[in-house]
Parts: sequence; structure tokens; C-alpha cells
Amino acid sequence: MSTATPIPETWELDGDDARQTLLNTGRRQLARDAFTRMRAADGFSHARSLAFVTTLVLLEGIIGLVGLASVLGSHRFGNVVSDIVEQVVPGPAGEVLTQTVRQARTAASAGEWFGLVFGLVGALVTATTLMGQMERVSNRLYGVERDRPTKEKYTRAFVLAVTAGLAASLAFVMLTFGHGLTHDGDSVATTVWRVARWPVALGLMVAAIALLFRYAPRRHQPEWSWLAYGAGISVVGWALASVGLGLFFRLSTSFGDTYGPLAGTVGLLLWAFFTSVSIVYGASVAAQLEAVRAEGIAPPQEPPEWVENDAQQELVVAGTGGAE
Repeated sequence: MSTATPIPETWELDGDDARQTLLNTGRRQLARDAFTRMRAADGFSHARSLAFVTTLVLLEGIIGLVGLASVLGSHRFGNVVSDIVEQVVPGPAGEVLTQTVRQARTAASAGEWFGLVFGLVGALVTATTLMGQMERVSNRLYGVERDRPTKEKYTRAFVLAVTAGLAASLAFVMLTFGHGLTHDGDSVATTVWRVARWPVALGLMVAAIALLFRYAPRRHQPEWSWLAYGAGISVVGWALASVGLGLFFRLSTSFGDTYGPLAGTVGLLLWAFFTSVSIVYGASVAAQLEAVRAEGIAPPQEPPEWVENDAQQELVVAGTGGAE
């Protein structure tokens, strides 16, 4: 399995160090080096794994929330879940999850507690697996070849699933349920909420991702200020992916015809994949920023290439002697 150049653990780094390192390195240079580090750590393969598990968490979580609404006897709560899906997940991807809401409601009418128990327990177990996978990709980005022992790894993953998962869920709810509150009138409180919910929700999302960056890798991590920039990059990438896919699905005249009844599933997987790539790339940015500060470490070079020599092709490797 590919692993990027190891980064020495750094201590006593404060926010001023992070800002100065970012200024000295340059945002463009850091972005390029972070992408190289991500490729060296096989980040896209890890992102595909994260996307698959993320899709399962979404489906199980929706079933659990609809089951909770059924137990509480609240149809309005179920409508809120539909609003969250429609506004956060773009195009046909949202349609798949909305269909899941309708089917979960039908199932809940037959057995109120089944959907709640099956959905929430399943979502928690799958989210723990997701956080375990997040540790793996984080370790590879920092050059750590071995994960924590199984018990320690998944105990920590469970805690991250509850804490970071709760923060991300609250951010989703604020972006959508807050929209419903704007129909209650034009009072001062409503006007303030219309504006304030956006920075608060995005701040919660940045905090959730920074929490992963801080506690997922098997190493001592720097202060929060070193991780906030990478977490912000992840949130921006997620927002751009959601908006971009939404526009693509809306303007495309052939996507639905090409995939037919599978369009929604493909759309959901695409959205989950681009979201996962954004998170992995943000983690790579945070890792590379610390690498520059630690010892001016550059990202790994591209794999050796075959080049033409006058008489033959030979593999260029540093320190290789002549032909035997």
C-alpha cells in the first residue's frame, strides 16, 4: 500500500507559525505539493472506500431518523428529513435518498421500532467503520505505515463517529431546517437566523472535519490552527462539488437517459466520491503544511520513469550503478 514521505512530529506550534508557514510556502505551491502527497498515499483509492461507506451511512441514518419520527408520532419530523436530503444532496442523488425516506415511512408503519433500531444501530456501526478508514488514509498521508491496534483504533473511531458525526449532522440540519423557519414571518429573530445559520453551519462542518484531522492519525498532531486551513479547504471542496453536481444534473439532458433507473444511484455515488476526495485532499493540505514547517519536506517525487538512452531504455533511479 502506498505511503507518502513521513512527516516528523512537531511540538509547540501555534497559530502564528501556521500563518507564517502558509505565507512563506504560498497557497499555489502548497496546493500542488498537497496533491502530489495525496497521489503518493493512494488517496483516490481511499476516497473511493470512504465514498462507499458514506453512502451506506446516509441510507441507514435516514432509515433511523424516519423510524424515530414514527416512534414519536411526528410526521413533520419526517418532512424535515426530506428537506435535508433535497437541499443538501444534489439532483438524482437526492431523489434516491428521498425515495428511501418514503420507503422507510411505509416500513415504519408496519413496525415502529424496527426502523429506528435497525437504522440508527446500523448507521453507528457503519460510521465507526468509516472513521476507521479515515484513520487509515490519514496515516498514509502523514507517512505512518501502521494503524493503531484494532481495539484502540475502533474505540477511537466510535468516539469520532459520535462527536464529529453529530457536529456534521447538526450542520446539515441548520442548512435545511433553518430554511423552514424563515416561513414563520419577518421578525427580527427570523431575519437574524436567515443570515446567521450559514456561517454557524459551515463553522460546525469545519470543526467536524478538523476533529477528524486532529484525532484520526496515529501521531501527535499540531494545534487546531494548523488543521483549520485544511478543514476549510475540505468544506469549500464539498460545497463546490455539491453545487457543481447540482448544476450538472439540472442542465444535463443525457445523464438520466444514459443511466435510466440507475441515475439516482450513480448520482449519489458521484456526490459521495467528490465529497470524500475533498476531505482527503484537505487532510493532505494540512499534512503538507506541517511537513514544510517540520523540515522543509517536499512531497515524494513521481515514480521513476523509463527514458530513452542512446542504445537502450533504462530505469532512472538515484544511486543506481552501471550495468552488471
